[in-house]
Amino acid sequence: MNQEQNSSVLVSVTILDKELKFACKPEEQAVLRASAQYLNEKMRDIRYTGRIVGADRISVMAAINISRELLEQREAYKLLEQNLNERILSLQNKIESILNKD
Repeated sequence: MNQEQNSSVLVSVTILDKELKFACKPEEQAVLRASAQYLNEKMRDIRYTGRIVGADRISVMAAINISRELLEQREAYKLLEQNLNERILSLQNKIESILNKD
């Protein structure tokens, strides 16, 4: 294997004022940083409500909220895909109908 394929970089991110380091592939750094920033924002939002105390509980609540967002997006994508497939089928039927007239 190529040495470059096995290489990883150490990426430092801050979540709730705590610095964490992760190893990742060089091309994944931007996604890791964006993901950590998104998580940090969600956790800060939860912490600032004052209803949940403790980093563990805040992280679990953030994970649940992010999971809910993901599931909602998946469902929206499924509905969009279904709608698009129905429209494509309708257009195919119209095209076939027009071609069969000739």
